[in-house]
Amino acid sequence: MSIILALLAALFASFTAILAKIGIEDVDSNLATAIRTIVVVLMAFLMVVITGHLPEIFTVTLHSLLFLILSGITTGLSWLCFFKAIQIGDVSKVVPIDKASVVLTILLSFIILQEPATPLVVAGGVIISIGTFVLIGRKEQKSKMDIKSNYIFLAILSAVFASLTNILAKIGIEDVDSNVATFIRTIVIIIFAWGIVFFQKTNKELKSISKRSYLFLVLSGAATGFSWLCYFAALAIGKVSIVTPIDKFSVVITMVLSIFILKEKPTKFTVIGGILITIGTGLLIL
Repeated sequence: MSIILALLAALFASFTAILAKIGIEDVDSNLATAIRTIVVVLMAFLMVVITGHLPEIFTVTLHSLLFLILSGITTGLSWLCFFKAIQIGDVSKVVPIDKASVVLTILLSFIILQEPATPLVVAGGVIISIGTFVLIGRKEQKSKMDIKSNYIFLAILSAVFASLTNILAKIGIEDVDSNVATFIRTIVIIIFAWGIVFFQKTNKELKSISKRSYLFLVLSGAATGFSWLCYFAALAIGKVSIVTPIDKFSVVITMVLSIFILKEKPTKFTVIGGILITIGTGLLIL
């Protein structure tokens, strides 16, 4: 069941990137992230109510609460870096770099969570890693921009924070319903995201955002919500070293969608990398 949920999480995650790319074109990336988070937190709360776990919010232990809060903060940082990166770079290049977090996540799951390093998991992880780096392709020409404004640097930061998110969430979610955990994490993220928006005073731009951008940002937020609900349900019952790489199969789906919807041109690196990630994911499912 955890594998099916992880695959569903990957499907929804791929729609998240595409919809966000369309909606974020003329919007400050931090403001766009904050808007999307409103949708995610509403969906998470609705799921808690529907599943009847609302009272459990007040019984979460301090240990679990601490790690869920830390997980929420690292998610917020990952989001801010990721959505700024896709705003200034190609989705088909940013997403693979961001999903390189799977390598670090697998390593941390072996070291911190003491999950068994089976041959298939190791092989799958290695092949996915190779596929990810193939997708990045040749080094792009050095930009005159400062490295902090370079989308590759931002995508790498997003990957680091994402890997920390997975480990922290797994520790915090052990004795907590996955929907409750998702809701708690999202509350942290919405406070974090809107705090940055008000600090930067970009909230003044809310009135200037077009209806089209609002629509796609809301749809992107909904896709994120569904992806999270599936992912953390899978994480609660499965192993991080297996669930996370399968979830990252969204890289391949996103690349296909970016070619057909965003009209981004595929390269030989895109095709070869996509095939390698597919093979690696297949090994993990086995």
